[in-house]
Amino acid sequence: MRSDKRRADELRPVEIIPNFLLTAEGSALIKVGHTQVLCAASIEETVPSFIRNSGRGWVTAEYGMLPRATVQRSPREAAKGRPSGRTHEIQRLIGRSLRAVVDMEALGERSVVVDCDVLQADGGTRTASITGGYVALALAVRKLVEFKTIKRNPLRDAVAAASVGVLRGESILDLCYEEDSQADVDMNVVMTGAGEFVELQATAEKLSFRDERLVDLIALARKGMERLFAVQKEALGSK
Repeated sequence: MRSDKRRADELRPVEIIPNFLLTAEGSALIKVGHTQVLCAASIEETVPSFIRNSGRGWVTAEYGMLPRATVQRSPREAAKGRPSGRTHEIQRLIGRSLRAVVDMEALGERSVVVDCDVLQADGGTRTASITGGYVALALAVRKLVEFKTIKRNPLRDAVAAASVGVLRGESILDLCYEEDSQADVDMNVVMTGAGEFVELQATAEKLSFRDERLVDLIALARKGMERLFAVQKEALGSK
C-alpha cells in the first residue's frame, strides 16, 4: 500500500486550470496531488540568432521554484547569480518536449517562451511542467490563429509527461516526493498524444533493472498518459 493509499497504477488527482493569469497570452495552473506549477506562455516577435531570417519560429522554456515550494526554504537562484545545473537540465527538457509537437514554419519567425514556476513541490515538478506547459502553449498559439497573425495552428499533437519508478520491488506510477526519495528506479516518460516517445529518462538509483522491468514501467506510463491527455483536452475545451 502506498503512503497515500493509491494503487500502483494510479495517478494522483490531476487538475489543470486554464487562463489562470490575466496578463499572459496563455497560462495554466496544473495541480498533481500536492504539486502545483504555474505555467505561462509569452509570445515574442524575435527568435534566437541561429534561426534568424529563416522564417522559422522557436519554443523555449524557463523553470524555477518559489523558495517555500519545499518543506525547507531554498534560496532564490537569482541571489546566487545563476541557475543551478538541475534548473538548466529541467528547463531544457521542458523546451525539447514542447518543440517536439510544434511546426516551427507554421509558427513563423517568432518565439514562445513558456515559464514554469513551481508553487508547491511534492515530486514530479518537471513532468507537471511539461503537461501544464503544453496547455499554456496551446492557449497562446490559439490566440495567434484567432487574431490571424498566423494562418494555421502550428501544434501537430499534444505532449504530456509522467513519472514511473520501482519502490520496494514494485513498479508504480506518478511518484510523490516521499516515494521518489526512496525509489530503486526512477524514470520520466514524455509522450505525444499519438503515443510516440519524445524522451525517456531512466535511472537506477539503487538497483539496476532488466528489459522486462522497462517494459512494465512504460506500460504504466502509457496508462497515466491517457488520463493526462484527457485532462489537457478538458482544460483546452473551456476557454
